[in-house]
Order: sequence, then C-alpha cells, then structure tokens
Amino acid sequence: MDMRVAAYAIIVDDDDRLLLAHWIEGRRNAWTLPGGGLEPGEDPEKAVRREVKEETGYRVAVDELLGIHSRVIPASRRITEATEPLHTLRIVYRAHITGGKLSYETDGSTDRAEWFARSTVRSLQRVKLVDIGREMAGIL
Repeated sequence: MDMRVAAYAIIVDDDDRLLLAHWIEGRRNAWTLPGGGLEPGEDPEKAVRREVKEETGYRVAVDELLGIHSRVIPASRRITEATEPLHTLRIVYRAHITGGKLSYETDGSTDRAEWFARSTVRSLQRVKLVDIGREMAGIL
C-alpha cells in the first residue's frame, strides 16, 4: 500500500471568508483547502506554511492542530493509474495570514485561490476535505 502524508490549512479572514485553492489535478476540478504533501523529513507545520505560500501567495502562522483525517483510497479510485491502494493522512491546522498577497500557483496542482463567504462554500464544487476541515474547525 502506498502512503501520502499532507498538511492543510483552514484560514478564515476578518470578513468571515474561507480561503480555498482550486485543485486541477484530479478527475474533476474542485475547490480544496490550501496545502499539500510533505517532502521527505519535512515538519508538517513547515509543510503547511510552504504549501499555502505556493498555492495562495500568503504567508501564514499556524494557530493549532485541528485534527488528522485518515483515508484509504482503492487502487481503482486513485487519480493516477495504480495497482495499490493509497493511504492518505491529512493533517489539518487552523492558520492565519501574516503577510503576502493573493497570487496563483503556476505549474502545480492548483491554478488559483480565492476567498469565499462561509455561507457560499456549500454551493461550490469542492473536495470532501473542505467539509472535513470545516467540521474540525467548528465552522461547518
């Protein structure tokens, strides 16, 4: 079985908007939490700060660990052709913006990032991780 460990952020601004990244790597494009896979030996908090910067242009500080979500994806459901299932561990943090400005990732798994009023998130085409993170943060 393959394994992927990733770190993601729930970021809500002073206007009660949630920051999401637009994921373009899967079977369908969808909104997701900013974040991504850890590099070998990388600390998860450092990884989430790096990934948020890459995908959104913002620098963030991590406030707290919200939880870890574990999922096994059968080989037939993986986004790339595979013979083995994939075990994903998704570490979700609450974070806040400390600097930077909104910009888009180039040549990555996302093509843009946007702020959304929390009340409109449920109407978006989104991956389940968005709702998992919102539930962990108590903002579902």
